[in-house]
Order: sequence, then structure tokens, then C-alpha cells
Amino acid sequence: MTLAVFDLGGSAVKYGLWDQEKLQQTGSFPTPKTYEELKQELAVRVNQFKETSEVVGVAFSMPGVVNVQESIIEGISAIPYIHGFDIFKDLETFFDLPITIENDANCAGICEVEVGAGQGVDHLAFLVLGTGVGGSLFINRELYKGAHLFSGEFGLMKLEGNKIFSTHGTAVSLGKRYSKEKQVEVSGEQVFLLADQGDLLAQKYVDELYHALAKGLYNIQVSLDPSRIILGGGMSKRKGLALELTKRVFTLLEKEGITTIKPDIRAAEFFNDANLIGAALNFNKVIQ
Repeated sequence: MTLAVFDLGGSAVKYGLWDQEKLQQTGSFPTPKTYEELKQELAVRVNQFKETSEVVGVAFSMPGVVNVQESIIEGISAIPYIHGFDIFKDLETFFDLPITIENDANCAGICEVEVGAGQGVDHLAFLVLGTGVGGSLFINRELYKGAHLFSGEFGLMKLEGNKIFSTHGTAVSLGKRYSKEKQVEVSGEQVFLLADQGDLLAQKYVDELYHALAKGLYNIQVSLDPSRIILGGGMSKRKGLALELTKRVFTLLEKEGITTIKPDIRAAEFFNDANLIGAALNFNKVIQ
């Protein structure tokens, strides 16, 4: 099945051709300012793909709360013009092809479940550790969206007081805390590097970040009881992170007398192309 696939982000739209179970001809363009401009840019890529391939559908990864039953994208995102109308029908009419749309974090999770770190496991939680914390949940290998389509919004969990996971468990927050104390501007990635080089303050804040991450993963483990937790997003590329968090989550479980659960926390296998691949795999599931 040959598909045109798109991943809409706040600053760029990624695209590719899904053919013979492989992603090809990838590229990107700046996210347009209006919906009509977006459709024209999408059409250019789809028509290019049609010149060499028999495109049978278009698969999308988009931000927001994607309500497939109502054919609408609810909530808010960095692309306001995709919300609040029947975007499914409009795009299907525009392309004169079957289309599917799924949330971007869900698409990344689908990719990992089907062809990545989630293969062979029934129940999974997938987290995106980026500027915030998002994710998706899979039960019996099927995406579970919840009663209000809010499943996987791990970033809204409260860790301490009024601090939520998205503002306390990210590299962005790490950089802000270190910068505030040192009165300098450094990124979370730079703080990690400083910690590796022996900077004691950086090590302190990295340890606090790991503790926050472990608490969040502990809550996911005891409430959802997944067989495996997969870490995606930029921070998941940090060497040894999954192993460190596995140890810390198990320590938290032991403190509560729970020793039968052995957390299985792993880094994702796909990164930049995960949303595109997941969008294509979702199309294959939805359009039989």
C-alpha cells in the first residue's frame, strides 16, 4: 500500500512516501500560516508522489485531541486552524483519496508498538519526553484513548504539590532551574553535559530531574500496570537513562513493599520519523 504521509508540527510539516513498508522521499516545509496555504503545500507533495507511484491514501499525524468518531480535532495546539471543523471530510474531498488522522504522540506510539521497542509486548505506556511530557497507552497492543480522549496525557500528572510532570520532568525545566541559580542561559542538554564533566550543581539538578521522572513512571506503573514503558523524545537518547530510571522506579516500588513488579523501561527505537511511520501504520489499521 502506497501512501503520502504528513506530520504537522508547530514550525514544520514533515512528509514522506510510504511504499513497500518503507518510508521514502522524506522532506519538510515550514508550517503555513493558514489552512488554505497548508492544503496547497500538501497538494504539491501528493502530486509529486503521484508522478512516480500509485498513491492510494493520505495519512496524517497531527497535534491536538483527534476525535475520529466526530471527524474533528478538539483542544488546542500550535496550529489553531486545524481545530473545530470536519477536517477529515474536507481533506478527503480535497485529495479525492481516503485519509486518516491521528494524534502525533499516538502515531509515535503506534510506530514503537508495531515495529520498534514495543514488539512482542501486550500492554505498553509510551512517553514523549520533549518540551513537555506526552504519550500514549496501549492495551492488548491496541491504542487506548479513554472516555474523554485524554489517555496518555501523562504530562498533566501532579508530582509534588501543584507541579505537573510536563513542567517538572523535562530537559527544558532542567535548563531553567540551573540557569536561574547560576544567572546564565544554558539548555537542558548543556546541563547534562556539565553534569557529565563533574559540575556538582548540574549533577544535583540532573538527580532531581531523574527523581521527578522516576516518580512519574512509578505512578504510571502502579496505576496502569504496563508490561513495558517506552521513552521517546529527545531526552530518551541520553545514554543510560532507561536503565537509571528502571533502577529508581524499582526502588520506589520496594519502599512500598512491592517486589513482584520488575519495571521494563526502554528507550524508543525511532525518533525523527516515528510520527510519519506511525501515521502510515495507523492508516493500514483503519483502512482495511
